[in-house]
Amino acid sequence: MSETVQEAGQDEQSVADGAEQAADAGSGSSGEADLVREGDIAGDYLERLLDLLDYDGDIDLDVESGRAVVSVEGGKDLEKLVGSQGEVLEAMQELTRLAVQQETGVRSRLMLDIAGWRANRRDELTELGRRTAEKVAEDGKTQRLRPMTPFERKVVHDAVAAVSGVTSEGDGEPPSRRVVVYRVE
Repeated sequence: MSETVQEAGQDEQSVADGAEQAADAGSGSSGEADLVREGDIAGDYLERLLDLLDYDGDIDLDVESGRAVVSVEGGKDLEKLVGSQGEVLEAMQELTRLAVQQETGVRSRLMLDIAGWRANRRDELTELGRRTAEKVAEDGKTQRLRPMTPFERKVVHDAVAAVSGVTSEGDGEPPSRRVVVYRVE
């Protein structure tokens, strides 16, 4: 009888271990599932908004670097939703994040791109950061860049970090916060 109780105890433990492993395995995909859900909510919100504005756009949803990424591609009219320096895009991103938060109860970090503006801006800022870092590495003179948004500063910091002998830090308070690049001795 004691063997049967012991075997039953082992079976229960095996089931418990299996359930724990499944929960652990699911927790990694749960994070991604939550991000996919954020993207779906954001896509629905943006689709309704584009319909109200009578703009055509194709919405693409993705997950990159632990955040939902929503891209809207389409005609030239979409450039109006970016603004001259991306200010309209930033406002739309914040509204979209709020729509997601209202639905999920959790603050969203989703990234919105419209008409490829953010992707193009990332390329420009990466080049700016690289060139500035190389110049500072060569002549040793600290460079203070113009004020930037958090997105822009992050891209520049990443580009500077790829160049040896230099580093960068933020300086100032938003909206006047800027990146300062200096040589490391």
